[in-house]
Amino acid sequence: MAKLTLFLQFAIGEDRFVFDCAQVREVLPYLSLKPILQAPKGVVGLFDYRGKLTPVIDITELTLGRKARTRVSTRIIVFNYLDPLGDSHPLGLIAENVTRTYRRNKDDFVASGVENRTTPYLGPVAPDPDGLIQYVDAQKLLPPSVCDILFQTLAEET
Repeated sequence: MAKLTLFLQFAIGEDRFVFDCAQVREVLPYLSLKPILQAPKGVVGLFDYRGKLTPVIDITELTLGRKARTRVSTRIIVFNYLDPLGDSHPLGLIAENVTRTYRRNKDDFVASGVENRTTPYLGPVAPDPDGLIQYVDAQKLLPPSVCDILFQTLAEET
């Protein structure tokens, strides 16, 4: 029998997406952030996560060009992000409609046949009773240039 993986579901616009929960540290309610002036697209601010300055990205802004709506179900998902050197950093992700987890086989997700180089984090898709759901690879959210800016700056501040 195939091993089932726990996924966290969220929305970008009207579409549903999932993260592998093995990458997730914690899911927090939406909270106030310190803006990062002139930050790269999608990078919205910083917050203190357990004593460590943590950058936050808005996946809706990154993908659709508009900020996530502030709703009761809008959350900050904190996950382990590995930089190009293999060092782990907490990274926050603002996502809408973070309401559900579920288990499913990773092999259920298959390539969509469409490759978009501007969104390398959008991965394979799987059918379910409510339509298609798409896997998001958290490790591909930041281009190397943005990763360098965020984590180099934070290293210098600590």
